[in-house]
Amino acid sequence: MPSSLPIADSALLDREQLLQQARERAGLSDFGDLWFIEPMDRYIEASNREGRLTPAGVASMTEVVVKGLVSRLRMVEDIKRHPEILDEKVEVAGIILGLPRTGSTIFQRLLASAPGMTGLRWYEAQNVAPFPGEDRGNPVERRAYAQAMIDGWLQLSPELASIHPLDPDAPDEEILVLGQMFVSTMIEGMNFVPSFARWLNGYDQSRGHEDLKTILQYLQWQDPSRRGAKWILKSPSNLPYVEVAAKAFPNALLIMTHRDPVETVPSYISMQAALYKLSATVSDRDVSGFWFPRLAEWMRMFEAARERIGEDRFIDISYKDVGKDPMNQAQRVLSRIGIPVDDRLEAALTEFLAGNKREQRPMHDYSLERFGLDEEEIKQAFAAYRQRYIV
Repeated sequence: MPSSLPIADSALLDREQLLQQARERAGLSDFGDLWFIEPMDRYIEASNREGRLTPAGVASMTEVVVKGLVSRLRMVEDIKRHPEILDEKVEVAGIILGLPRTGSTIFQRLLASAPGMTGLRWYEAQNVAPFPGEDRGNPVERRAYAQAMIDGWLQLSPELASIHPLDPDAPDEEILVLGQMFVSTMIEGMNFVPSFARWLNGYDQSRGHEDLKTILQYLQWQDPSRRGAKWILKSPSNLPYVEVAAKAFPNALLIMTHRDPVETVPSYISMQAALYKLSATVSDRDVSGFWFPRLAEWMRMFEAARERIGEDRFIDISYKDVGKDPMNQAQRVLSRIGIPVDDRLEAALTEFLAGNKREQRPMHDYSLERFGLDEEEIKQAFAAYRQRYIV
């Protein structure tokens, strides 16, 4: 859909230049299946038209794209050299979804801390392929890369420290990987591209999830200690596209986290404002004007999909219940996916909770007023959801 914003005289991002930069950095040329070119082109078009990128933002987005392409090149090469990668047996036992800011991050990390569980680590999501010369199982340089990213983000947008716990070794969202294939809401979360978001609603994202399966095999091959463990995935963007994830991982329990949208909507819009600040000039009202209806749309898409999928695939987790009794809520999920509830599990969860208390981070300050939001409008937009899960 065309935008009212003018297109720059020359493209800020250019597909062939990005592909060539990746080839030169990796010293490789085989990207494997080129299905991702279509969403890549759509993203570049929207970014150049609407993104309002600063010069630093252009450099940042270029690095995001190029590093993802480099990882793809290296993974394709590694699979050629080690075809046994595709023999890895990966079990995705649970997928957390729900509106953003519903406590899904800490809940994923709590579940992943259990014996017999694992998750996609943040440093892995940034670079799924080992760097040249990396000792298998000792990704020192990838961890350093991830930490440098976090340090740079916090320098530009310090409020992120209070919004999302950033830790290179902690489990995080698979959309960070899917976004490098241009098929996840990470794209609209890191760059202001409303037209791309509209296009994504009608795009078949299943190819991205097929590649995600291979990436999980690749990561497990890099770290053989994960063999036999159950993977826990998490992303709020699973909410509108839950059927894609449910079909890709048909044995996974779908774990929906719940919190009142009156709290989650302004909290998430505040987070998005902080993220856009890293690379673009987008006003608070523009952020709100896009994300409030977008989140309501996510929920409408999910509600219809949940009926089609069936209730037997779901378990519901309340933000308030996790706050009151995280141990019990974690055990509810873990017992459903076959993790024994015993003293060993309790000790692991207790240790994690002791080192990850909310008060160990700055408080997140946000308000409806800052973003021109109205409480009654939020309640109306999410009336069916609030009636079923909140009120």
